[in-house]
Parts: sequence; structure tokens; C-alpha cells
Amino acid sequence: MTPDDYCQQKALRPGSSLYYSLLFLAPAKRCAMYALYAFRQELADVVDQTTDQNAARIKLAWWRHEVAELYKGNAQHLVTRALAQAMPNHAIAQERLDEMIDGREMDLLQSRYHDFAGLKRYCTLVGGAVQLGAAGILGASQPASQPASHAYASNLGLACELARIIRCVGEDARRGRVYLPVDELQRFGVPIADILNARYSDGFARLMQFQYERSLGHFETALAVLPEADRKAQRPSLIIAALYRALLEEIRADGFRVLHQRTSLTPIRKLWQAWKTWVRA
Repeated sequence: MTPDDYCQQKALRPGSSLYYSLLFLAPAKRCAMYALYAFRQELADVVDQTTDQNAARIKLAWWRHEVAELYKGNAQHLVTRALAQAMPNHAIAQERLDEMIDGREMDLLQSRYHDFAGLKRYCTLVGGAVQLGAAGILGASQPASQPASHAYASNLGLACELARIIRCVGEDARRGRVYLPVDELQRFGVPIADILNARYSDGFARLMQFQYERSLGHFETALAVLPEADRKAQRPSLIIAALYRALLEEIRADGFRVLHQRTSLTPIRKLWQAWKTWVRA
């Protein structure tokens, strides 16, 4: 199996919207994006599939070492070899990959967040770093470190991660994790036990509406600051934004019934959103 084949299989998890966001992208950039998202999935698997936390820490430390080796020209893993192939044409800063590891290390340290400031830090690492890396792959008139490009990618990553948290409240709870800030649970009168035991209430509906509006606000901020010169290059990330926003609308229309089920868009609807966004950008 080639590094590119491995990354495509790893990145395209069942039900993933990534396939549709990259459907119209040039092959070289598509492979680079698969490599970035495969790296993200490798880290997520360490946290989700390793029951022993010490073993998970060792695995994440190995990945940090492998990233350092990647930037020395000594990549060994299929994912880092695929990233190495992408490096000559698609710059991904080492800092971005290290931040993604930092985010997963946070999962090993805590399963609750007292307030949004702490949750935002987590989302910035696991979501924002990915979108900053993607912005470099897709191309920008300004480097990702510049204010407009950085603000776009950071807000998009934060919005996507917040949308994922909304979608996966029940799934995360079954792993013992509650990403909804504790002070907001208290504000809306939702005991953590309700989340862990999948109990719906009026307070839960109001809490989720609040989370929905926050995520939507970051999507709108991202789109507002995206430089017009970058819209065509960033079409895959715009498709990701469109798919997540459509998913949020579906969840809201269903009354935020996310504690016992995982809401998804149909393949036809994903394809329609992807095509519509691509031609309009």
C-alpha cells in the first residue's frame, strides 16, 4: 500500500464529509489534504482506542518524535511519508502538527471544561490547527500567519469543532467525556448526569441552541474575513463549512436529539452542497 492510498483510507472514515469537500480538487492537493486529515485521525484513534492512558501518552510522544523526524527528512510512518511528499509544494508548518498533538494530549488530561475559554483552547488545537494547515495546502494570497488568512482558518476550525461537539454530545458522553462547558450546563440547569444518561429536557434544548448559535457565529466570522482573492483556492474549506452548517440546521430541526443518535446528511445532500458551493465561490 502506498502512503497516499493509506492516507485516503484513513482520512475517509465512514460517513465522512471530507470526500465531498475534496471531490473537485486537483489530485496533488487532494493527496496532501488526505495526508493532513489522516494524521489528525491517527491522533484521534490514539485517544479513542487506547484504554490505558500511559500507553496513549507514549503513542502521542512517538508521534511528536515522528513529526520532528519528518521535518529532518526522516519520516517513517506512511502518514508522515505522505506529508513529506506534500511538503515541497504545500507548506505545512511543524507548529500546526505539534498543536494537533497538544490538543489530543488535553483529552488525556481532562474530560470536562469549566468554561468556554478552556474549551476554545482545545478546539483551537484540534480544529484550528487543521484548518491552518489546510489553508496552506489549498493556497492563500497571504501566508496563514497573516491576520486575514489566520482569522479565517482559525474561526473555521473553531466553528467546525464546535459543530462536531454538538453532533457528538451523546457519543462523547458514552466515552465519559462532556465537552459542553460546566458553567454553561449550570446556567441552563442541565446536570452532567443528564448528559451521561441521555436525558433530554427544556434546559438541554436551550443549552444546545446556545451552542448552535456560537458555532454559527464563528462560521459567519470566518466567511466575513476570508480575502476575496482566496475564495476559489479555499473552495474545499468553504464546502466543509457549508456541510457543517447544513448538518447544524438538520440537528436543530430535529430538536437537538443528539444524546442517543448521530445525525448525518445523506450522500445526495452532501454532493449537492459541495457542487453548489464549488460553483458559487
